[in-house]
Amino acid sequence: MDNKETITDEMEKQIAMHVSTVSIGVNIILSCFKLLAGIFGKSGAMLSDAVHSLSDVFSTVIVMIGVSISKKKSDRNHQYGHERLECVAAIVLSVVLFLVGAGIGINGVEKIILGSRGAAKVPGTVALAAAVLSILVKEWMYWYTRSAAKKINSGALMADAWHHRSDALSSIGAFIGIGGARMGFAILDPIASIVICIFIGKASYDIFKDAIDKMVDKSCDEATLDEMRNIIFRQEGVEGIDMLQTRLFGAKMYVDIEVAADGKLSLEEGHEIAQRVHDAIEKGFPLVKHCMVHINPV
Repeated sequence: MDNKETITDEMEKQIAMHVSTVSIGVNIILSCFKLLAGIFGKSGAMLSDAVHSLSDVFSTVIVMIGVSISKKKSDRNHQYGHERLECVAAIVLSVVLFLVGAGIGINGVEKIILGSRGAAKVPGTVALAAAVLSILVKEWMYWYTRSAAKKINSGALMADAWHHRSDALSSIGAFIGIGGARMGFAILDPIASIVICIFIGKASYDIFKDAIDKMVDKSCDEATLDEMRNIIFRQEGVEGIDMLQTRLFGAKMYVDIEVAADGKLSLEEGHEIAQRVHDAIEKGFPLVKHCMVHINPV
């Protein structure tokens, strides 16, 4: 038995597109502000941070493309839909996130090894203020995007949220570096960069692993399976569960169930039991896209 078509996918697409549009607008404005602050504040750290923010625009475009394609309805050549393409977008973003983090870390190590050469320019107050503003804005963007990602269970959108968080962490590094340079402790900048690199690397790994799990038909977690079993057993006419298999398919779940029922029941009565089980699973788990129920006689 299969789920009926709903408008959920279209609603999810609209939410993702709205969040992504806001993200692009904020990042463009913030990047321009950081660029000007870096130039007039004579801060190389802030100029690098401006480039980092601009990379978020590229990432968000990938998210928009991935989510848009993944929410397309099933067609003749893709009868199970396109949800896994969102995982592809999440993988691309995880790689971009890893490269950004690695770049920050490598730059920090180089600064520690080589040390400062020549008279360094002391960054101005405007660069320090820009770093504070960037931290606040990017942290807000992280929570804003994260909330939407959890609402529609979007791995690509969650990856973009972590890209915002990486930018906030980068701005913290820039703030420490600029502040340290103004106080005569330039070494704080590269040390902060290495710590930030580790945090970003962990986030990129988590995003990559989650996307791969959803592409290789990993089953749902044990807590979800236990909840499904409880719902199935509560349905009238079910005498046992012979099989319960689940697999993640992009942001959705597929469920195959075999339940035991009285073998003396009529075909119509057996069908009614299967329908009750199907409807209960569909109602209890909105992310289930396809639920197949088979009745075994006992």
